[in-house]
Amino acid sequence: MAPTQSIDPFDLAAQAADALRERTGIQTHDIALTLGSGWGGAAELLGETVAEIPATEIPGFSTPALEGHVGTLRSIRIAGDDDAPRHALVIGARTHYYEGRGVRAVVHGVRTAAAASAKTMVLTNGCGGLNPSRQPGTPVLISDHINLTATSPLEGATFVDLTDLYSQRLRDLARTVDPTLEDGVYAQFPGPHYETPAEVRMAGVLGADLVGMSTALEAIAARHAGLEVMGISLVTNLAAGIQETPLSHEEVVEAGRAAGPRIAKLLAEIVRGVK
Repeated sequence: MAPTQSIDPFDLAAQAADALRERTGIQTHDIALTLGSGWGGAAELLGETVAEIPATEIPGFSTPALEGHVGTLRSIRIAGDDDAPRHALVIGARTHYYEGRGVRAVVHGVRTAAAASAKTMVLTNGCGGLNPSRQPGTPVLISDHINLTATSPLEGATFVDLTDLYSQRLRDLARTVDPTLEDGVYAQFPGPHYETPAEVRMAGVLGADLVGMSTALEAIAARHAGLEVMGISLVTNLAAGIQETPLSHEEVVEAGRAAGPRIAKLLAEIVRGVK
């Protein structure tokens, strides 16, 4: 096979979707989820796993570079849909922009979800929080984002309206499960270094109250593909300059681990309610 960088990204996504249909026996996945740091346990609560496939066996995917991402794609029959079974595609193989594999690789999972007939894309992440009242372990619904990567997943004269990128309908649905969920604006930095205190202050001036290294590019690609988008962040730490101690990836992983059972249950209940 030719290197994936030389293949049309939508053709590659179609190949990946065909491989998923062949390996899972499921022709249509209704909803797709990319599970970021801390969110992986939700897959266990969604329903019955029909198939779990190593990401490297599906065209265009690679082994995740980050601890906390499982490196598989799972097809799950959503619990409670006995009369009209629905299936979720759980993408545990996120590629981050800082890995240097190119923007096409970053959004390949989203485009594969669309090619697999999904109508809804749920994007989750672990992030730094700018609001001291949102302590580590707090889930926040993404209402908008600021893309600070200086790039886009769209190529050429491709113009897409992002006014209502993060679905109000899905956020309202989420609050029927947990009325305490708040909205937040997420700023994606390129990484992999953490933001400086000055950069965090800049993000706050621009209107962000969450900072991280994923999600925004994927959300843009999802909107372009016609998917309805929900974004949920888990505050794993207060951002640089807001907390007094140095930031570390170990802190992020530990906060995700501690919050895991609670946020997994929350996300599974939200997904089961998506129609």
